[in-house]
Amino acid sequence: MQSSLDLYWLPLGAGDHCVRWNGRIYEVLVARHEHRPVCDLYHSALQVQHGGDLFVIESAPAWGSEESDRGVVCEGPVGLTWLGRSRYFRYEVRRWRNGVIPDVSEAVESPVHIRTDTARAEQLLNLVPDFPTATWGRDELRTGEMWNSNSLIAWLLTLSGHGAGGVGPPARGRAPGWSAGSVVAARQQKSQGS
Repeated sequence: MQSSLDLYWLPLGAGDHCVRWNGRIYEVLVARHEHRPVCDLYHSALQVQHGGDLFVIESAPAWGSEESDRGVVCEGPVGLTWLGRSRYFRYEVRRWRNGVIPDVSEAVESPVHIRTDTARAEQLLNLVPDFPTATWGRDELRTGEMWNSNSLIAWLLTLSGHGAGGVGPPARGRAPGWSAGSVVAARQQKSQGS
């Protein structure tokens, strides 16, 4: 069976006004500090068609979803490690068979088709539970950028041999955390002698 891989760029906070406004405030402050124009912020998610099934891969808050079986394979803290004791300060990583991307209708310049094959698609799916669950919004892994949902997607694409370097957010947009995922994956490849 053939495999396919599609990346979706969702505006940060799609469907959640609180996250959207907090993201805008964050971006205004960062843009001012970096002396650059304000950009639109994006969250990324993947759809992988493999073995006759469709898998949705993304990272999202551990609270708020009404689906009981959404393919959660690991969780991590948000903001500060100790806050992660509460589900309101945890994120979850999903590898959801026949799942859905919430608010996919709001995706911009998506889907982005990424060339793949059966072996690399399977490798990507197998890597998801091994994602380093560092604290969301922090730079505990010393990459120079915060760790978040975009880190997951860039990490997976890099380690599975798809490469994250040629993929970027829509025009006038930013995907904070993207390079952090690529950096950590490159370190892992180097330490494994790949």
